[in-house]
Amino acid sequence: MANPSLLILAGDGIGPEVMAEVKKIIAWMGDKRGVTFDVSEGLVGGCSYDAHGTPLTDETMAHAQEVDAVLLGAVGGPKYDKLDFSVKPERGLLRLRKEMDLFSNLRPAQCFDALADFSSLKKEVVAGLDIVIVRELTSGVYFGEPRGIFKEGNERVGINTQRYTESEIARVAKSAFELARRRNNKVCSMEKANVMESGILWREVVQEVHDRDYPDVELSHMYADAGAMQLCRWPKQFDVIVTDNLFGDLLSDAAAMLTGSLGMLPSASLGAPMANGRPKALYEPVHGSAPDIAGQGKANPIACILSFAMALRYSFDMGTEAERIEKAVEKVLADGLRTADLLGPEGGSPIGTSAMGDAIIAALDASL
Repeated sequence: MANPSLLILAGDGIGPEVMAEVKKIIAWMGDKRGVTFDVSEGLVGGCSYDAHGTPLTDETMAHAQEVDAVLLGAVGGPKYDKLDFSVKPERGLLRLRKEMDLFSNLRPAQCFDALADFSSLKKEVVAGLDIVIVRELTSGVYFGEPRGIFKEGNERVGINTQRYTESEIARVAKSAFELARRRNNKVCSMEKANVMESGILWREVVQEVHDRDYPDVELSHMYADAGAMQLCRWPKQFDVIVTDNLFGDLLSDAAAMLTGSLGMLPSASLGAPMANGRPKALYEPVHGSAPDIAGQGKANPIACILSFAMALRYSFDMGTEAERIEKAVEKVLADGLRTADLLGPEGGSPIGTSAMGDAIIAALDASL
């Protein structure tokens, strides 16, 4: 039986640094658990533009379609700000999502007990938080046509189109309901049906999918702006939230900060099943390329490591190994080890990127 295949696209900024710590864990799994992967590497984002004049080559795109999962670091940086929009680093990531048809973006927001005091919200509001936002990823206002900046009379106008089909809404709704069945059987769908026709259609289709296929799952509906308020008021009322591309982008970043740091949060972008039954998938940390600390060994690798854990769970049916990694992270944090982004107002002595990776490896060793 062939080893599972994994394409690593470390990208820009701190991407290569945090990905180096994931490679340590991949090697550990081969040495200590007898689990080996066929790992290949490629370029995406600014580094790909520097090497090839495009943020993603056709060859890398084709390879991403062939492997079992893609693990991405981060893309972008200020040195690319003046590039034409069509070749900006972010276009490489958007192309991966679009051409792999990764329509369901899972963004967990989990607050480890050791970091509950680090959130800007009260400890009792966030302690034990464990929710997932399911964001539709390949349609909506980021992809709708017409789009662009046009001249109307004596002034310019910027146009972006919010567009959804029934089938696009239905498939991401199914993804959310299936996830809820593996968790606490509760979904809240968020849109703006009070002012947007696309929101009306969204609410109707989600309800239809629920009534037809998932009547056992508790379903509620909420306007997205009210949802943002409720995430700050009492986030533990939610379990799985499903929403569109734009609102999912905003709400998941808001939820991320409930946990204290973007450096802690992974994500999974899933598509339709391939011939082997596994979904096409791309895993990446929620944080950006952080060019201000790139190359300094200060980056927090935990989000990238937890993204690999998500790959084990959703692409490789290795839930036990995923949980082993998650518990190792939890232990390291409980022991008081912190990268610079996790230091509270009281300060302290942070450890570096590599040291955090080594500590997690030590915790994995201790788990055996």
